[in-house]
Amino acid sequence: MRTIDLLPKPKPKNSHSRTRISQPSFAQDKRKETGRTVGRQYQSVLLMILISIVLLGGVGARLFYLQLSQGEVNREKAENNRIRIVPKQPVRGNLFDRKGRVLATTRLTHAAYLWPMAQKRVDWQENIRKIAQLLGVPQDSIEEKVEQAGFNSPTLIRIARSLTPAQITAIEEYRSEINGVEVDIETVRHYPHGKMASHVMGYTGELNAEELARRRKDGYRMGDVVGQMGVEAAFEPLLRGEWGGLQLEVDGAGKVMRVLGQKEAKPGKDVTLTLDLEVQKAAEAALGNRKGAVVALDPRDGSVLAMVSYPRFNPNVFSSQITPQIWKELQETKPFVNRAMRGFPPASTFKVVTQTAGMETGKYPPNTILSTFAYLNVGGMALGEWNRAGFGPMGYVRAMAWSSNTFHGQIGRGVGGPTLIKYSRLYGFGQETGIELSEESPGLIADDAWKRKMYNWEWTDGDTVNMSIGQGFTQATPLQVAVMFAVPANGGYKVKPHLFKDSLDNKDKWRTSLNFKPSTIKILREGLRAVVSSGTGKALNVPHLPPVAGKSGTAEAPPGKSHAWFGAFAPYDNPEIVVVAFAEHSGGGGGSVAAPMVRQVMEAYFKAKPPKN
Repeated sequence: MRTIDLLPKPKPKNSHSRTRISQPSFAQDKRKETGRTVGRQYQSVLLMILISIVLLGGVGARLFYLQLSQGEVNREKAENNRIRIVPKQPVRGNLFDRKGRVLATTRLTHAAYLWPMAQKRVDWQENIRKIAQLLGVPQDSIEEKVEQAGFNSPTLIRIARSLTPAQITAIEEYRSEINGVEVDIETVRHYPHGKMASHVMGYTGELNAEELARRRKDGYRMGDVVGQMGVEAAFEPLLRGEWGGLQLEVDGAGKVMRVLGQKEAKPGKDVTLTLDLEVQKAAEAALGNRKGAVVALDPRDGSVLAMVSYPRFNPNVFSSQITPQIWKELQETKPFVNRAMRGFPPASTFKVVTQTAGMETGKYPPNTILSTFAYLNVGGMALGEWNRAGFGPMGYVRAMAWSSNTFHGQIGRGVGGPTLIKYSRLYGFGQETGIELSEESPGLIADDAWKRKMYNWEWTDGDTVNMSIGQGFTQATPLQVAVMFAVPANGGYKVKPHLFKDSLDNKDKWRTSLNFKPSTIKILREGLRAVVSSGTGKALNVPHLPPVAGKSGTAEAPPGKSHAWFGAFAPYDNPEIVVVAFAEHSGGGGGSVAAPMVRQVMEAYFKAKPPKN
């Protein structure tokens, strides 16, 4: 550093002058330039004081704004930053069969949760990417849930269910690299019998955003698991229970300091169904891998003992993340169609309705005898007899036993289309049965108005004759056909099929008298018994079963193979069970394909083993 010497320089030795000449200083020069000589040394101090006043005033104003104007908002934010809400989902009610055997219950598993407030919104995207990669969960599904809950939500959000040990280990190993993810125990739906009765059981699944918006008014919340099909959906209000949860205080690291509040979750109610597990198993085995359905019910009150449809599915897969492979299989097999409640041509099983219309109108009384032919010519349409020759003169009982088309075609043409349609609907065809399941189809009983609307053509005698043998436009579900067979079985009552178990003493709650003549019921029963004892249903005329009555049906179903039907009830004198078997596009007759299926179910119900050969 260079110093400025303000002292006079030494005089040279040879100099004769002793006079000192003072040199002006730098400060003196500046004073001359500015003209200021007083107070200059206090300028910096004053400037610092002024700046301090301005800064303190701004800080004070900001504190005033934060504490007074925005105090409540900030206190709430601070509270949320240390308060965590841990929801506790209720345990879903169990499903039992009529004898108390478990059909659906819950099991413990692990789920992954996110806490949105664990970090800033801008940091979540990378965090979610890592979590999705660890869990094998689509990143967009996690992002959607966090967006839906809100990034300021103090509530944990479930992002994955039924974690595997490998997923849990991965979370723990990489915990230092991910924020806000936790693993906790939860209960999920479990079906111990797998695919059995899957169409009746249905399945459960978490509400998506659209479903949540629709159900929020009913008290549902994000993360709710609800019944999506079958009795799980039908009895949802009973099974669901009520949410509970914990309110926790946590520190900056997310460590729980104390429990601030707790509400116990209220479990759902158990529901006992009318299904009989052993009969259901027998029906599943009888249908096997055939496309079709089997329905068994109690004709006294409409209790459904078994309901089977194939293809079927395993409802357990919906209790965890569905893999792409499983989803592909579900798309290919389309197993969610419950064929027990879908309409198909009922074929000759419908002749019960035709005979009823003939006798109840009085136009064809119980002692009627009609000639039969190789075919019946109606309005240019030929209705052929299945044996291509006719059976000669016959009455109701023999016509039912041998399933004569020309006999029943004459009855149908004689009573007329409107009358046949009336008795069809009286039996419950063309309308839902009222069973609790929402997947039910009403089938179809066409009339003149329907045909004009669909085909711009009037109803003809040919349409009536086709209907009289269960063909043409007529569509009936296996469940509807079972309800039809219950009428002659129980003495003339139309039952309402149901799955909620009620006392048999309360049977009048589930049935309505059709007020048929006793003679009509008597002839129907005799004819159906003759089918098994001497007609097309001899496969059920076996000594180890009580006397059985029933009817076969073989429906034309172009362009595919024919459908096979058989409906029956037993014991004949005091019926306890109705069984209907349907095989879609089986290509065989009802007596040869469907009747053995009915027999197998009845053997299970009556615990009757066939004799060994």
